[in-house]
Amino acid sequence: IQGAQASAERIQGLLDAEVTIKDSEEVERRIESQRALPGDGSGATYGGKRGVSEFEKAIDGGDARIARIEFCGVRFTYEGGQTVLEEFDLEVEAGQTIALVGPTGGGKSTIVSLVCRFYEPSEGEVRINGVDYRERSLDWLQSQLGMVLQTPHLFSGTVRENIRYGRLEASDAEVEEAAQLVNAHEFISNLSEGYETEVGEGGNQLSTGQKQLVSLARAILADPQVLVMDEATSSVDTETEGLIQRGVERALEGRIAFVIAHRLSTIRSADRILVIEGGRIVEDGDHEGVMRLGGRYYRLYTNQFAEEAGEGVLGGR
Repeated sequence: IQGAQASAERIQGLLDAEVTIKDSEEVERRIESQRALPGDGSGATYGGKRGVSEFEKAIDGGDARIARIEFCGVRFTYEGGQTVLEEFDLEVEAGQTIALVGPTGGGKSTIVSLVCRFYEPSEGEVRINGVDYRERSLDWLQSQLGMVLQTPHLFSGTVRENIRYGRLEASDAEVEEAAQLVNAHEFISNLSEGYETEVGEGGNQLSTGQKQLVSLARAILADPQVLVMDEATSSVDTETEGLIQRGVERALEGRIAFVIAHRLSTIRSADRILVIEGGRIVEDGDHEGVMRLGGRYYRLYTNQFAEEAGEGVLGGR
């Protein structure tokens, strides 16, 4: 009874929470006006909200694909008064993978949170296809996101059900196609009941690496235009990391991706590596380019490589 009461209080607290990031009244009005228009006969809807889809198509001239994300003079300050980003500028094109590295507190997670519109800029703009994303639908933007976090979370149920959570109407074939794309199909097929294997509460019947692959397959099944990976391989062994990395490289094709990396070996193939310190970009380029600078990234990479090599020697002994 006490446990149920505590849970009920937490649920009520969530329901009572005031939403601070939401569509403006003007955006809501324009979505409603699009919803009221007669359909084109295709029956196409966005998440059951036709008005949202038509609103975004109207903004982008008939296409709601994300071709470009821009940070324009962005300043971000937390409620407590701590400024994390100051005059931050960045432009990312579709198909690019952007790796964010740097010390803790430098602003990496804040940049990603602003992209996802979990926060909004204190000053400046984040633009999608040249339009301030506060003039767009929040539902639309966040439906285009896929996220793979450091600690994957699975629900009690089968492997197939956990992957399908990314897109509930997906067929069995589409679920398995997503698993194959991220290199999860082989390990799933070797489980006692394949895709029908129960994963246990929180996925406790699977290893961390296996849970991460299922989580990645789930994200890819949703076919996101923007994929965010936050330390997704930091908790797995080197062999599984390689498996995940090969799956990630295939999954990122054609998408905008933001990768926060702890193991720098996983971002060598990124289109751009940004070293973030004090809320600013201090180094920018591909792996070879920033290594040639001989600066912060070079020191981080060489030190980490030396540490991993030393651990390998000790492990061999």
